[in-house]
Amino acid sequence: MVHGLLHDPLIQTDRGWHSLPGLLAAMTRGEVSAFPALRPHQRPAWHMFLVQLGVLALDGCGQRELPDSEEDWRTALRGLTADFADDAPWHLVGADRARPAFLQPPDPGGLNWSEVATPDALDMLITARNHDVKRQIARNGAPQDWIFALVSLQTMEGYQLKYSGIVRMKSGASSRVMLALAPPLPGTFRIDISAWWRRDVVVLLDNLDRRRLSKKLLWIEPWPDGAQISFEILDQLFIEVCRRVRLISATEGKINAEITPVLKPRISVNEWTGNSGDLWAPITADSGEALTLGARDFDHTLLVDLLVGRLDGSARTWKKPTLLEPHGSETATDMLIVAEAFARGKDGKTRTDGFRSRVVPVPKAMVSEMFGERPAEVADGILKDIAVIDLALRDGLALVAAGGDREKVAKPHYARAQPAREALRRHADAMFFPELWARMAVTHDSGFTPLRLTFLEALAVHARDEFRIAVPSIPCASLMRPRAEVRGRRALERGLGKAVAKLKREVPADV
Repeated sequence: MVHGLLHDPLIQTDRGWHSLPGLLAAMTRGEVSAFPALRPHQRPAWHMFLVQLGVLALDGCGQRELPDSEEDWRTALRGLTADFADDAPWHLVGADRARPAFLQPPDPGGLNWSEVATPDALDMLITARNHDVKRQIARNGAPQDWIFALVSLQTMEGYQLKYSGIVRMKSGASSRVMLALAPPLPGTFRIDISAWWRRDVVVLLDNLDRRRLSKKLLWIEPWPDGAQISFEILDQLFIEVCRRVRLISATEGKINAEITPVLKPRISVNEWTGNSGDLWAPITADSGEALTLGARDFDHTLLVDLLVGRLDGSARTWKKPTLLEPHGSETATDMLIVAEAFARGKDGKTRTDGFRSRVVPVPKAMVSEMFGERPAEVADGILKDIAVIDLALRDGLALVAAGGDREKVAKPHYARAQPAREALRRHADAMFFPELWARMAVTHDSGFTPLRLTFLEALAVHARDEFRIAVPSIPCASLMRPRAEVRGRRALERGLGKAVAKLKREVPADV
């Protein structure tokens, strides 16, 4: 056996190299703030894996306090694999394929295996045009590269051709979504990864009345060809494996991998909804389904739906993930909302549309206020303000596309405005949450209207810029262009002016 995670310092941090229990001890002490070799899209998988592993290990030995010594963590981790005196499940390369290795189920024999030369080729990331993150470039991958790739693949992957995906998503073409609250590094908007991990482990140990069952680490379980494990016998925090993978030692100390098709999902469920007890997953209140990101981003409209819903009832109601709720003294400190997942396109069974990540700073005064009726009302008002500016931009550009003839404006002309509207939406997206927190902090009606006016005027500036940028690219007969542009600009200003003028009349004279 080669590369034992319980003893060998295989994982690099900004504070040196650590074994797996050494890493957990260092994070308990708050010493780790970065994993230099961890690729951005691997962060949610790695964080969730370490949290699940930490809780399972400590809960298994009846411990509620996080130990800060490597030896104590080593003992706790070994408790999860007590049937393996040689620590086989914690070695990256096993000596006997019939026994488990790290995130690698036993080989039952008689299977057809294909070589995987690099850890990034093993990783779950698949893009439409190989441009989001290049594949198969890690020709000299270190052991930790294989560790990160295994965690990403086995706990996040969907269905792909002859390979089944995880159960912690709505379907094989969906995504495992992480929506959580995290502490920032002091004075920054960056996640404090040690404090985040400690926070999640402590919350789950202290507050979770979870389903505690014997099946926890699925990679140590035998996997005969075609066999499935019933979801009903799994611990709520089970660590999943969805692929048959084996790492092997190659020449000159390098590691290669082998993989074989998996036609049936490892876990059998009565109804595949993604509602697996995943403590980071948003779940619909009505149908009990996990969020599917699709090809979307975590923009302000989606996050508003997930956090507070809409006053007009147009959005589905979501149950908040356990780890999105503030706990303990977190209402007295700044926090971060972290939303991350893979986006999958219409042919999501064969590719992803890339990694989506959004980190939203939440001022300490807003942590206890960010859910409920008031933020829903305030957010709804901001969305309506954005819609007014967006409508003005749309109508102005559509009129240009119609040659300045209002009677001829039709659906194809409105379509010409779409790129500019998308650009305006990105500006609004960047402005949305600072505006939400600012409006929620207002305690008197007299302070609310000036904030709206400032927001509308700022967004109107962006609308004018996008109009100016878009106009030259809109087809229009040269004879009609001067008239079209003048009338289009007037339509834009008329739409912008209505909203701004109305608010100006409401602003008190002394503001």
